[in-house]
Amino acid sequence: MNMLNKQTINGKAFEYALLAEFLEKLSLVTKTTIIENDPYHTAKRYFEGFAEKDQGLFRSYASSAANFLIDLEPRLAYGIGDNDILTLELVSDTQGQAGDVRDLLAIRVNQNWRIGISAKNNHKAVKHSRLSHVLDFGDKWLGIPCSEQYFANIRPIFQELAILRKQSGATKTWKSLGNYHDSVYVPVLDAFKEELIRLDRENPGIVAMNLVKYLVGQQDFYKVIKSKGHVEIQAYNLYGTLNSAIGKIKPKFKVERLKLPTRVIEVAYQENSKSTILVFLNEGWQISFRIHNASSRIESSLKFDINLISSPHTLFTHKSFVG
Repeated sequence: MNMLNKQTINGKAFEYALLAEFLEKLSLVTKTTIIENDPYHTAKRYFEGFAEKDQGLFRSYASSAANFLIDLEPRLAYGIGDNDILTLELVSDTQGQAGDVRDLLAIRVNQNWRIGISAKNNHKAVKHSRLSHVLDFGDKWLGIPCSEQYFANIRPIFQELAILRKQSGATKTWKSLGNYHDSVYVPVLDAFKEELIRLDRENPGIVAMNLVKYLVGQQDFYKVIKSKGHVEIQAYNLYGTLNSAIGKIKPKFKVERLKLPTRVIEVAYQENSKSTILVFLNEGWQISFRIHNASSRIESSLKFDINLISSPHTLFTHKSFVG
């Protein structure tokens, strides 16, 4: 099992464990149903592929997270009548490609209410996006097309990689290029950096906000991160839809609304790095873009691992330790 598959399988198994814990806890206090769609059956199959002991560990982490989320969202446990059914659904990965990072939805149709949860198993990356001479990151991420100058800067690099790949029958390795950090990574990152700064300068108030929306998502959600010995819950309440009361029943903890950024302050290389760019935005947002080759063999594109390095101080975060 390679690392990518292992990470995917663990992640899907954790999604199923979270769904199962919500179902077990909430069906005791409110009418609850699940949608047995393809993502559900896939996650269940991965979960059931683990030994019983490992399944128990997944459930322990998921139980801790579910208990706390029920305290944050009283509508999970409380309906407004016999016909107010809570529906739990796992979401297809294709939704993530469309800007929806949520893996699990809890829905009450009668209340016109839903919340989403992004479940992560031992990783905090927010996106794994690609760059190439035919991919327009400005248009896809920000809604503003990149300039022809940007493509003129990166096109020769990626075209050369495509030629090398074709001539070798897709066998030539990155290592055979020698110092490809200087010959490939740096010029691509330089072009990316210059274009991001230009886009922000020519579209004030838009680029920084749309960048965070692309990375974090177009809907509010809770992120549940399972790590060794603890589970962390973060509340991305950008649009004010999380943490609502139902009647006189209020959440046990208050989740502040986050402010979206409005400008790019600085774009700079991480110290002593030729592969990572740091983007500093106002309102406390800081993002890292680490470029890398996803395969040992040359491809005509490069991959970004994108991480939130810092968020506004108002980001609600809770960590529960699991024995």
